[in-house]
Amino acid sequence: MTVRATWNGATLAESDHTILVEGNQYFPASDVAEGVLKPSDTHTHCPWKGDASYYSVVAGGDTNPDAAWYYPEPFEAAAPIKDYVAFWKGVEVSGTNPDTVEIRPPGRG
Repeated sequence: MTVRATWNGATLAESDHTILVEGNQYFPASDVAEGVLKPSDTHTHCPWKGDASYYSVVAGGDTNPDAAWYYPEPFEAAAPIKDYVAFWKGVEVSGTNPDTVEIRPPGRG
């Protein structure tokens, strides 16, 4: 089954190649619909993944600020999510893939 991210009536991403991290599905950037992500100035830090950058999601004429994030240069423990995007803030992520890779914080493996 394909994993999908939807918001405001639009499909933002669809993939059979997601990575699960701490309950969040990360989608390959290549599987995110064109034109739905706008760069944001927001950044956060995770002690094991690194520095996250955010996108605002644009769909159906509305904008959901900082509703997607990614790690442009993840730490080694999270290296598989480089070039992947995750969603939150009302974005519905549904579906599962039997081959979904899961990565966990060091020491919780």
